[in-house]
Amino acid sequence: MSVPLYQAKAEFFRMLGHPVRIRVLELLQDGPLPVRDLLTAIEVEPSGLSQHLAVLRRSGIVTSTRDGSTVVYELAGGDVAALLQAARRILTEVLAGQNELLAELRDAEVVAR
Repeated sequence: MSVPLYQAKAEFFRMLGHPVRIRVLELLQDGPLPVRDLLTAIEVEPSGLSQHLAVLRRSGIVTSTRDGSTVVYELAGGDVAALLQAARRILTEVLAGQNELLAELRDAEVVAR
C-alpha cells in the first residue's frame, strides 16, 4: 500500500522539525563538513548530533563519506538549500507582517490614551 503524497510530505517536514537538523543543513549549504566542525558550530553533545545526522542520512537529504577516522557530511542535492532559502523568505514575510501589526497596536494604544 503506497503512502499518499500529502502524508509523505508531512513526514518529510516532521523530519526537518528539529533546530539541530535545520542548523546542520544550513551549515552544509556552504559545502561538505566533517563531524568535528559540525560539533564546534552547533555545540551539541556528540551522541545527539550523531542521532540527528542519522535521521538526515536515512531521509536521503545528506550523504556521508569516511576518510580514515573522519566522517564528512554534505547535502545530497541543491534542492535542500533552495528549500531553506524559501523558508527564510517566508519567515521574513511573516515577521514583517507581524511587525506591521505590532506597530498598529502600539499606535492604537497611544491614541486611546
